[in-house]
Amino acid sequence: MLTELEKKQSGEIYDSRDSELRVLQNRAKNLMREYNNIPAGDTDERNRVLKLMIGSMGRNARINQPFYIDYGKNITVGDNSFINLNCTLLDTGGITIGKNTLIGPDVKIYTAVHAKDGYDRFWEEPDGTTAVKTWAEPVHIGDYVWIGGGAIILPGVSIGNYAVIGAGAVVKESVPDRAVACGNPCTIKMMLDER
Repeated sequence: MLTELEKKQSGEIYDSRDSELRVLQNRAKNLMREYNNIPAGDTDERNRVLKLMIGSMGRNARINQPFYIDYGKNITVGDNSFINLNCTLLDTGGITIGKNTLIGPDVKIYTAVHAKDGYDRFWEEPDGTTAVKTWAEPVHIGDYVWIGGGAIILPGVSIGNYAVIGAGAVVKESVPDRAVACGNPCTIKMMLDER
């Protein structure tokens, strides 16, 4: 029988009230609070905490404060990538960010999914209490991507290499390599030439 963590990691419906998951989330939240309170100029301390908080940080990758996560360990950031201030990465499932990628301020990346039907969205316990049913779909962001400020990336989306996502876009479907896309819902406006 799978643990709730194993269910979560494999994309199955899991019980987020599970004590092992709560310990992992609490650890991440404590590290997040610590990171967000480090003086901006203390690069060594910021890097030390990021290495504890994030699954994998590439060479010369940088994350501005404040920064918000769910678990942290499900996030991979590639070499030379930059995440600007006030970004939220809810990494219930994996979030992979390629190399040389720029993520603007206030970007939100979500991996948690809930049923559309309200009746299917909750477990009801014998005592009448309810709990939310959740599963995760990973997000993949390629190399040399630019995501404009305030964009929202929804669960299960892949963004191809060299793509540009306009500020404020709501990305609910995958975007191919070299596409320039924006809007709500996000749609492709043009394709960039290969160099």
